Amino acid sequence: MAAPSSIPLKFTVRRCEPELVAPAKPTPCEQKLLSDINDQASLRFQVSLINFYQYEPSMEGKDPIEVIREALAQTLVCYYPFAGRLREGANGKLIVDCTGEGVMFIKTDADVTLEQFGEPICTPFPCLDQLIYDVPGSEGILNCPLLLIQIG
Repeated sequence: MAAPSSIPLKFTVRRCEPELVAPAKPTPCEQKLLSDINDQASLRFQVSLINFYQYEPSMEGKDPIEVIREALAQTLVCYYPFAGRLREGANGKLIVDCTGEGVMFIKTDADVTLEQFGEPICTPFPCLDQLIYDVPGSEGILNCPLLLIQIG
């Protein structure tokens, strides 16, 4: 792969409407208290993470977005608290309300290739704000989906 160019990379990202992916099967409706460490106000923030994966020939003929959506729904059956919402109880105690509502899922498409970013790709990642969609209303910690997964 070539080194990144000093010319700013221009590309377009198209996004579908965000949707909720719920567990594939019914899950327990319960509340789980988080640890005292998790209750610290200084730890109440979101973390963005970006991963890139190479084309896998064994996936020929399969829509990777549908494969991931289905795998996510199946995974949420076992890891059902992720499909819930954080609530704040007495004295600011955080609780995972296992509602089964689901995680946020966004299908995207960008007219850029991984190679165009150059090698190696280092932090801070160029164009991160163009690639990752900040869904309005999801910036909080409380009463929001615990995960936002964007696939493109």
